[in-house]
Amino acid sequence: MRSLWRTLGGRLLRDIALVCLAVGVIGVSYGATAVTSGFAWWFPVLMGALVLAASSEFLFVGIIAAGGSPIAALLAGLLVNARHLPFGLAVPDVLGRGWRGLLGTHLMNDETVVFAMAQDGLPRKRAAYWACGLGILVCWPAGAALGALLGSVVEDTAALGLDAMFPAVILALILPAMKERPVRRTALAGAALTLAVSAFLPAGLPVLVALAALPLFAAKATEGAVR
Repeated sequence: MRSLWRTLGGRLLRDIALVCLAVGVIGVSYGATAVTSGFAWWFPVLMGALVLAASSEFLFVGIIAAGGSPIAALLAGLLVNARHLPFGLAVPDVLGRGWRGLLGTHLMNDETVVFAMAQDGLPRKRAAYWACGLGILVCWPAGAALGALLGSVVEDTAALGLDAMFPAVILALILPAMKERPVRRTALAGAALTLAVSAFLPAGLPVLVALAALPLFAAKATEGAVR
């Protein structure tokens, strides 16, 4: 803990702790949703620890609850998690090798990558990635367990509006990067693509379509390197 405090500082550790807490609160909604959809209490907790990907877990539970097959739910979750492919390309140095690399890959999600990318220098990137990842590994299943216990009490979990916290947290994390023109232009192009296809594509796919805007950032980075 002292090493993390020296590397990251109290302010960044506090921000990471708040994000992990927010993820735990979303986990409460997830656990309650799963139980009210007919799943056993232990299912969202086990999924939370082994999958550790909120969007695909919500999607899986939603498809099963709507009468879809487990295979369709599994394929949809894998498709949504395809965004982790560019994540891995963005932070290859922070994962490590061997068993550490396997655990680092398991901890990869939106929050860990955003925190790592926002830091200067490899030591800070690694420390932020692992601090956030391990925090989420604890808070997400714990929140799911609490939500599963509360699921029998709160039947309409959507009325709580907890699902709005997840995109709000991500937006707050990426706002500082929007000061850079190439990042801002790429993000706006991706958002436009997502909005354009969201009317006729299933949930989860429009976000993947936004990846088509990445060449704009790559082209600008290459142009800057040449200059």
